[in-house]
Amino acid sequence: MTTTLSSETASGESAATVPFRMVLFSMVVLWATYFALATVRSLVMDFDFQFELGWRRLAVTAAGVAFTVVLWLLLRLFDNRALWLKISAAIALALPVALAIGQINYLVFRDMGSAYEKAYADRLNLNVRRDEAGNLLVDVPVRRFGATVPGTAPSANDQGEVVDSQSVIIAPAETYADFWRKLLDVALGRYFLLLAWASTYFALLAGVQARAAQRREEQFRSAAKAAELRSLRYQVNPHFLFNTLNSLSALVMTGKADRAERMIQTISRFYRHSLANEPTADVALKDEFDLQKLYLDIEAVRFPTRLVSEFDLPPDLEEARVPGMILQPLVENSVKYAVSAVSRRVKITLAAREEFDRLVVTVSDDGPGVPPGERHGFGIGLANVRDRLEARFGPDIGFTSGPVPDGYCTEIRIPLTLPLTPRLANHNA
Repeated sequence: MTTTLSSETASGESAATVPFRMVLFSMVVLWATYFALATVRSLVMDFDFQFELGWRRLAVTAAGVAFTVVLWLLLRLFDNRALWLKISAAIALALPVALAIGQINYLVFRDMGSAYEKAYADRLNLNVRRDEAGNLLVDVPVRRFGATVPGTAPSANDQGEVVDSQSVIIAPAETYADFWRKLLDVALGRYFLLLAWASTYFALLAGVQARAAQRREEQFRSAAKAAELRSLRYQVNPHFLFNTLNSLSALVMTGKADRAERMIQTISRFYRHSLANEPTADVALKDEFDLQKLYLDIEAVRFPTRLVSEFDLPPDLEEARVPGMILQPLVENSVKYAVSAVSRRVKITLAAREEFDRLVVTVSDDGPGVPPGERHGFGIGLANVRDRLEARFGPDIGFTSGPVPDGYCTEIRIPLTLPLTPRLANHNA
């Protein structure tokens, strides 16, 4: 049992992962938010080439989702590690992923620089160009009087001035250091987005693991409860078997073979009935009453003139659910301490009723009660019933047992539970 539970625990921990559909949804939401905010900023700043910027931004967004999937595949390796290790892994792994996204961003938007340079030159009617070294130049006019600047093409105006054009560097060629500064500027922004997503993922993972832990706890609690119910139920069977075998032995020793044979047949029916249900399962109250009828039939073989039984079960409570064999120790006590203790007739009564949505079951007899010195064995049966009821229903039970003016009575109060089908049938009727 321990090995099985341990393997189930390990399996539960390894299976506590965030579903991919939820992970992908969180990525799409994050990058869609980035796309929307970048687009709004572009519109507010009134940038040119909105369409060209838009589809390029969409391409970067798609690449961002793809690279975030890669980051998730790496972070999954740390799902069952300590929180500090998860955070350290996110900080370390998100940086190269952010650099990769920044590189994609650089490649996608690189040609937009030339488009903006041309648009700027056209708007101001300037001659903007790049030289062989990659410097951005603009040709500006220079006025000279009677002289020319070497390397320029002079022209004379009406006032005799000479107008020259001179190239001026307005943006030096991009260096390797400039490239990395731009790349890091973009990557740091994406790095923040990836860390934000990693935080979201860890929160989702914590929720999934908490729910998995709760399910495992419920399974362990249910298994422990079932084990307790099974143990208490199994305590009933040997006790009853010993009593019936003693009764059967007494019949054989006294030469009452016909009654012994009848008793054996009834015992067989009783055990066939009692063992038909799972030990921890509830049974219909009618079945529990039928089981006690068989038991009292067995005891009636031993006490043919002294034992009288009466059953009072309303039809609408026949399907009410009770723990199997819950009445057995109570009926046994009545036989042992009421019927066998006297020479007169004793009536054992089993009755059920409903009070305020609770099922009330009583086992009573008109015998002498519990004689002094016999309390120990009597109390074991009562404790078994009480423990089984508390294990099944919790503290929401009522259990009283004691002498009454005309004998002894034990009363059980438990929540009334009826199957759905009979209720619907009664309602439709």
